[in-house]
Amino acid sequence: MEDKEEANNEPLDLVRLCIDEMVVVKLRGDRELKGRLHAYDSHCNLVLGDAEETIYVADDEDEDEPSRVRTITKKLEMLFVRGDSVVLIAPHAPIVH
Repeated sequence: MEDKEEANNEPLDLVRLCIDEMVVVKLRGDRELKGRLHAYDSHCNLVLGDAEETIYVADDEDEDEPSRVRTITKKLEMLFVRGDSVVLIAPHAPIVH
């Protein structure tokens, strides 16, 4: 019988455990995705369902004042994410108060 620790000895094994679960994916270019992980490959290409994309935009109107960050949110039914833009993949942990 295979030991659980031995079964998860590759980095992408952690991603495999998140199949059909909600994940957070941070992307280059100040973007973040939350969605249900349907598929992935060895290049970190991902297929997400019920996805929400958040884009963070810095407003640099006045150099004397600190910049403000605006967020733009989009809901997407299904999304293919190219792996070369992925910085981080993590299980989505709901906020508990």
